[in-house]
Amino acid sequence: MKRDRIVIGGLLCLLASMSWGAMFPVAHSALKHVDALYFSLIRYSAVTVILIGLLWWKEGREAFRLGKEGKRLWFFGTMAFTVYNFGIFLGQDMLGTSGIIIASIMEALMPMLTVVFMWLYKNVRPSRFTLVTVSVAFTGVILIITHGDLHSLLLSFHQMLAIGLMLIAVLGWLLYTVGGESYPRWSALRYSTLSCLLGTGTSAVIVAVLTWLGILKAPSMETIMLIGPEMGFMILFPGVIALLSWNLGVKHLTPMNGILFINFIPVTTFVVSAAQGYQMTPYDLSGTLLVMGALVANNLYQRRLSRPDGTLRPESVGAGLTSAKAEASAS
Repeated sequence: MKRDRIVIGGLLCLLASMSWGAMFPVAHSALKHVDALYFSLIRYSAVTVILIGLLWWKEGREAFRLGKEGKRLWFFGTMAFTVYNFGIFLGQDMLGTSGIIIASIMEALMPMLTVVFMWLYKNVRPSRFTLVTVSVAFTGVILIITHGDLHSLLLSFHQMLAIGLMLIAVLGWLLYTVGGESYPRWSALRYSTLSCLLGTGTSAVIVAVLTWLGILKAPSMETIMLIGPEMGFMILFPGVIALLSWNLGVKHLTPMNGILFINFIPVTTFVVSAAQGYQMTPYDLSGTLLVMGALVANNLYQRRLSRPDGTLRPESVGAGLTSAKAEASAS
């Protein structure tokens, strides 16, 4: 039975990671025809409707009561479903084809960024080994972004702005992760649904105002139909199936094991991008290997410091923060 749970959990986490990995090259195709903000709004409007239906069916009408949690939940939802989605896809779109790989790496880098965030936000100092792995991971990201030419990064304001948007996006997701800890009595589905509903509402207001000001132009029905296959994939797989698969998979495997599957995000991105004709460079491959190697090394270090029952010793708390991405996704 335990072996069956491991196999099922592994397959579910693999499905989720591959869905997220394919998300960026698929989005690249859609962003050729529609603005990144409208793309995100349309996608998560559909995801919200699906989640509402699932929550109503599973927990009933009472699950939609916000009580005193409305403002705080709105903030966390805005961080995840407005700041993260707008930032990550705007940054990807600004960088063009290279943005596909960089956005994927940013996704895989989240556990390492969480270590830094928790150090600054909660004064949880990571171990020296974890700091080394974080440095290696960032080195890999810089290598991918600059293709070995640091001077080019310093001179390109456009490129730096795009990377900045992606980092802000990641910060938004990390705040959402921390926010999920405030709702221990809520199911993952309830927190996901209500935060998604409120966050998507924020996105709708922003897009409506920008459209009214003439900064954005609403896509025609013809355009929406044109990107229908890409949008359908983005709604069903990265938006709904990956979320539910990851939730269940991590429960079977534990976050410490599930986090390793994040390595399949950039791998899948590479495979799909190559199928679309993108030519990988040695810097893309070596930088990605650095990020993946750092993630695996820190995970192994975390295992060495864990107790026999799988919980972390106090001195390993800095290393254990790499499981935050798994816990975040389960929210």
